[in-house]
Amino acid sequence: MKVDFARFDYMHEEKKDEIKRAINRVVDSNWFILGKELEAFEKKFSNYCGANYCIGCGNGLDGLTLALRAMGVQAGDEVIVPSHTFIATVLAVSNIGAIPVFVEPNEYDYTIDTSRIEEKITEKTKVIIAVHIYGQCADMDKINEIAKKYNLKVLEDAAQAHGALYKGKKAGTLGDAAEFSFYPGKNLGAMGDAGCVVTNDSEIAKKVRELSNYGSSRKYCHDEKGVNSRLDEIQAAILNVKLDNLDSWNAFRNKVAQRYINEIKNEKIILPKVSDYNKHVWHLFVVRVENREEFQAYLKENGVSSLIHYPTAIHKQKAYSEYNDLSFPLAEMYASQVVSLPMYYGMTDEEISYVIDVINKY
Repeated sequence: MKVDFARFDYMHEEKKDEIKRAINRVVDSNWFILGKELEAFEKKFSNYCGANYCIGCGNGLDGLTLALRAMGVQAGDEVIVPSHTFIATVLAVSNIGAIPVFVEPNEYDYTIDTSRIEEKITEKTKVIIAVHIYGQCADMDKINEIAKKYNLKVLEDAAQAHGALYKGKKAGTLGDAAEFSFYPGKNLGAMGDAGCVVTNDSEIAKKVRELSNYGSSRKYCHDEKGVNSRLDEIQAAILNVKLDNLDSWNAFRNKVAQRYINEIKNEKIILPKVSDYNKHVWHLFVVRVENREEFQAYLKENGVSSLIHYPTAIHKQKAYSEYNDLSFPLAEMYASQVVSLPMYYGMTDEEISYVIDVINKY
């Protein structure tokens, strides 16, 4: 049997007619930027998250960068970031000329280790970025407690956590602002690049909206040096359609994850853990194994696709050569051991059972 790492055809087939109608509606309107579809999606997604504001933008990286700028982060400021995350989290800091300050993840769920944050805070620190990695929220109560103590802002990187819950509250409403990516592979994905910033802070919302539209508060009046980062009408229309199914698609992913957790019985495989206060949405199902190349080769031989998220810790990347001499043992260990298993809406029981059986025989 062959099992793909991810597939989109099941969800798109389910919504195909609605998506086509939505796209045609945009084409017929002849209005492609900053129109009714975006307005509808921003309202719909902010309501879904339980937030007051949603501002669509070009992609998740832009969302992070815009949110940091709206929070007042400038060149030379410091921003706390996890040492284990996708590079976009850190690029957003660098793009402003600010300084990323790495903090190790915890050994329990891969999110930032809150017990290590305070030792990294200086008078230059302005923001803590909390990454809800793989679809599980970081410990936001502790992060917000630290932020309040030092008068810092908190930015959620919720790019992998659409619909995730922390103590009953949705990701996107747990800090001062949050960024979401709608890259096609996300739990809520567009059919191209797309992103947004969600917040309850009217000033942050206003600033993000202006910065994303050339720094303009009204046409041809530019208050700041902004950028062009806008969620277009076609992608907004597609997201409007797909958002209706997000919870059911997440529930399906949870069903797959629970089978993996309950039925994979191999002491060589370290399974992910879920905090009691979280509802994981399983953007990725990540295991750890010591002999990763051997394990992945074995999976491939047996028709099971897998990926690595992420194979090189950010502080060891060439782009961040100034950090190459630093040591973050947990991030480096995760980079050498993590393997993401097949996880997508539409996996059959037979496919799930096959993946489990193959892994148990490793």
